[in-house]
Amino acid sequence: MKLGSLISGGKDSLFAVYLAEKEHSIECLGTMVSENKDSYMFHVPNINLTKLVAEAMQLPIIIEKTKGEKEEELADLERLLRKMKERYGIEGITTGAVASQYQKSRVDNLCRELRLQSIAPLWQLDQKQVVQEMIESGFEIIIVAVAAEGLDESWLGRRLDKKALEDLEKLNKKYGVSFVGEGGEFDTLVIKCPMFRKKIAMKEAEKIWDANTRSGMLLIKEAGLEQ
Repeated sequence: MKLGSLISGGKDSLFAVYLAEKEHSIECLGTMVSENKDSYMFHVPNINLTKLVAEAMQLPIIIEKTKGEKEEELADLERLLRKMKERYGIEGITTGAVASQYQKSRVDNLCRELRLQSIAPLWQLDQKQVVQEMIESGFEIIIVAVAAEGLDESWLGRRLDKKALEDLEKLNKKYGVSFVGEGGEFDTLVIKCPMFRKKIAMKEAEKIWDANTRSGMLLIKEAGLEQ
């Protein structure tokens, strides 16, 4: 089946592509850029880097903007899905949904309206096991935003490797932090994986930390593909 993939540059959406392409053909990528940093639907930190991700994967990408207003942002997502279908003849969409019924149900509804298959390879899988499989599959992942008790500034820019997963397990037991961060606990960026022809290299980045909310992000100001 010909598929399009909704991506954020983060681990879940890209690992979903990785699994789906074992059985299907990935024709294009799609990204929503939200003006609302607290969007209910869409990943925000460093979302501009999906252009670089698409270049690394050697796939075309369609990018749509949204103000990120609750429910209204779905009309913007529908516009993106229609363009992906019309331009590339896709028959389905992949997403990185793991446990968020809010996100998955809305994508499923849009896909039904547009006669597209909604494919979520990670849906309701064991979260720790999913992250382990990403690491074992050669995904190099860095944490670019945190917003949960137990996750401090030192996590910004940290690689999500086996040691980080062990630390997340401790935080999961103590505070209930999600292994995949799908509840907004943390966001990630994949800088290398088997689908990339070249690795994403960060050239300039800044840690932004809010001591009051105990949250922050790694703002990547400049990045490129390794030669």
